[in-house]
Amino acid sequence: MGGPGASPAPPPGRPSSPPPARTARRRLPRWAVRWAVRWGSLIVPVLLAVADALLVNGVTPGLELNVSLVAAAALLVRRRLPALVFLVTLPGILIGYVWFAPMIALYTVARCRPDRWLLWISALLLAAAHFIPWPVSDFEPTAYRENTLTLIDACVTSVGPIALGLLVRTRGELAARIEDLTRSRRHADELIAEQVLATERARLAREMHDVVAHQVSLISLQAGAVQISAEDAKAREGARTIRELSVRTLDELRHMVGILRAAGGDHEELTPQPRLADLPRLIELSALDVRYETDGAARRQGHPEAVERAAFRIVQEALTNVRKHAPGARVTVRVDAPEAEDAGAPEAPEAPGAPGAPGAPGAPETPGGARRRAPGEEETRGLRIEVRNGPPDASAVAPGLPSGGHGLVGLRERAQLLGGTLEAGPTEEGGFVVRADFPKTPRATGPS
Repeated sequence: MGGPGASPAPPPGRPSSPPPARTARRRLPRWAVRWAVRWGSLIVPVLLAVADALLVNGVTPGLELNVSLVAAAALLVRRRLPALVFLVTLPGILIGYVWFAPMIALYTVARCRPDRWLLWISALLLAAAHFIPWPVSDFEPTAYRENTLTLIDACVTSVGPIALGLLVRTRGELAARIEDLTRSRRHADELIAEQVLATERARLAREMHDVVAHQVSLISLQAGAVQISAEDAKAREGARTIRELSVRTLDELRHMVGILRAAGGDHEELTPQPRLADLPRLIELSALDVRYETDGAARRQGHPEAVERAAFRIVQEALTNVRKHAPGARVTVRVDAPEAEDAGAPEAPEAPGAPGAPGAPGAPETPGGARRRAPGEEETRGLRIEVRNGPPDASAVAPGLPSGGHGLVGLRERAQLLGGTLEAGPTEEGGFVVRADFPKTPRATGPS
């Protein structure tokens, strides 16, 4: 327990003092690091060679100092002319007794020009320049001990830079080889993953074909038999509709199976895909009370194939949901091409006789009296799909079809992939509405 002056203990679960703040370290950009390493590796050896020349020969101008400084300055171009720079630095060790310049030049030769004969000749020249004194008349053949030590020193001076240069070069080659192997292994992993995906696609395609196609084929056969044997006209018409829907389902299933079996993501169209022109037939086969509305712009324009396919699937899914959840309800399907956002508000009719007005001299007109579109004016509009149904009929019997609850989610994702939007929700009358808007220029995506 603390005394009267002691500070109160911190409550449980709280630290006694705030943790020290971590100081953020500023990292230099990569280009700055590369620039520093590149120019530092070029300038630092030159500075060391200059310092070696000044320490050995002093600051008084003379032959020894001049030769040493020339050898140090020649190191600036050692990467481009390694052999020539090495020859220029030899007088520095022979006359000026400097070591850094010729050793650095020999290291550069071993790293940039690893030719065996060149290295042997360079090592012999450096050893000879180190062993023979200047002037040559000072050489004493009888000084065996001093000559032996000088020869050993000259051999070490010659072999050391060559060994270090070969080591650095080998290390760089190994690093490049490891990078190539890593890249090859990554590519092999990608190929294995693609192969596994292709195998899984093929397995899924087989399962879909064996299970779904068999059942749908039986439905088609049974419907054909009912169509032939039934006496009632409505029964025959219903059997014909069921058989036609079964055949269309088999065609779409074969298309999907072909895509799943296509290895490597080849999405080539195997069968003709539904377009906006197929909507009337879809509505006719839906067996629902549907009113189809469309404007002239939507019929005339040639929308991208992906947009028309997505629009067809949205209407198809919406009609399926009406059949499941609102039997007997009245449905309105509307397809139109609203004005583009950048087209602005619709133009007001101009006064007769005004320049460019219908009927004015020189104004371009179409056979119906409508004004032609001027060059550069907005020609392509977006596409809007709206499927609206009323409340279900209380006397109608629900078909009890299975539902996974993922239809609208998939349709919304399909619309977003093309740069559009999809909204769905209940209406005030007790029905439901699905509305999708697509831009005039969809995003570049794969097959939707």
